[in-house]
Amino acid sequence: MTQEQSKPLKQVLRKVVPDSLIRERQIVLRLGPGAGPIYARLRLLDSLGIRSQNSNDIPPTAQSFLFVCYGNIMRSPMAELMFRQATEKVGLARIRATSAGLHAIPGSQAHPWALEASTEIGFSLKNHQSQELTEELVSQSDVIFAMDFQNKAELLALYPEARDKIFMLSAYANGAARNREISDPYSGDVGATRQCYALIQVCIQNLTARLVALSSNSTSATKNS
Repeated sequence: MTQEQSKPLKQVLRKVVPDSLIRERQIVLRLGPGAGPIYARLRLLDSLGIRSQNSNDIPPTAQSFLFVCYGNIMRSPMAELMFRQATEKVGLARIRATSAGLHAIPGSQAHPWALEASTEIGFSLKNHQSQELTEELVSQSDVIFAMDFQNKAELLALYPEARDKIFMLSAYANGAARNREISDPYSGDVGATRQCYALIQVCIQNLTARLVALSSNSTSATKNS
């Protein structure tokens, strides 16, 4: 079949195949042979309601946390900032946090929507400068949180040795949002950014509460030993 002959077939397929499937195929192709199949598996499991692989079983000794998204200008810097303030507030001085982007342009400022939405809820990203994810950041982190399945797939493909410390931040969401994607608001608007930050804030609150509980259990065990 020549290229010209295949055009009508492609046009027919576009009419009968849902746009969502076409978009998913494009994502798989863009991610490539390494991360593409991993993403497809994560997406399939999610569609089937099988999400145990995203459990929130972080190690109780974890001290260094890394938040990762695509460009480190919207989701991950907000998660880092919220987490820093939340852990400081409850006295978890040993906790360290940073953020990075798989495709970040180093030194980029936070997106204007991020600046607006963060200010509205009492946070400031005006001094944020993005950084690209590196092997050093991965190796130095006890826990790595991805925001969506593309993030997680790329992390697993690039750093298979770190798979046991890669989690979805949404493992700490409530209800139906748990273990689902925290979608990138970059393709939305400031309203989508507000919704994204509200979800991240819930995740950070629950994560911090879990760390407080783990710290208390560890202290009690030490006293009783």
